[in-house]
Amino acid sequence: MEGSEGEAVFDSLNLKPQLFVNETLNTVDDLVDDAFNFYHQEASALLKIEGTDRSQDLTEGVTYIRNMIQSVLDKRLGMWEQYCLRHCFAVPEGFSLLKSNELPDDGSTCQDAICDPDLDAQLALLREKLTLAGKKSAELNSELQELERQSVVSNLSTGLVNKALQFYEQNSVNDMFQEMTQTASELREKMEKLKSRRWNDIERARMERIYNADRDTFLKHHDKGLSNLKLEDLQKFLVELKKV
Repeated sequence: MEGSEGEAVFDSLNLKPQLFVNETLNTVDDLVDDAFNFYHQEASALLKIEGTDRSQDLTEGVTYIRNMIQSVLDKRLGMWEQYCLRHCFAVPEGFSLLKSNELPDDGSTCQDAICDPDLDAQLALLREKLTLAGKKSAELNSELQELERQSVVSNLSTGLVNKALQFYEQNSVNDMFQEMTQTASELREKMEKLKSRRWNDIERARMERIYNADRDTFLKHHDKGLSNLKLEDLQKFLVELKKV
């Protein structure tokens, strides 16, 4: 680029492409230095080898890694530098700067460009569309806020209904439990009464059976008198009387 027409153009504008590239490369070198210095300090602190024989080994290892990375980085940055100088800062062929005495005095060209009727009509149409879009956006935002408000009210109503249903279900379960408890108590009372009645019936039947048996024995030997009863019959009769 040196000695070329492009360099003269950049010089006339007080621009230095090579200076920009050099400053960028220097900035990258500074960042690499800071990064590997920090890496070396952290590694030394974690390994706790500061002031030992292994400190030199760590320094050599970090230097070796940096040289590997720096070699690849230098190649990439060299390609980037050539690309910038050949393409980014290349001046098109035939490009030339207007001299001060070649500029129009009345500025009619600029006025014609600014006062183009077609351009004004397009700008007016765009402003109208932008205004309509703004109104439509405001309406949509209003509708969205209304929907959000309705959604909040709906969610609140749904929550109240769910709580009411839950309360109703809990009360219904409590009522059913109380009813079941009352029914069980009544059934237990009836079973006790039935059991007592059956026990009384059994006792009554046993007493009647004993009474009838004793009466039959007494009537059987009444004509002959108690003296005619056998000893076994008398003992049996006494036992039954004790049970009564």
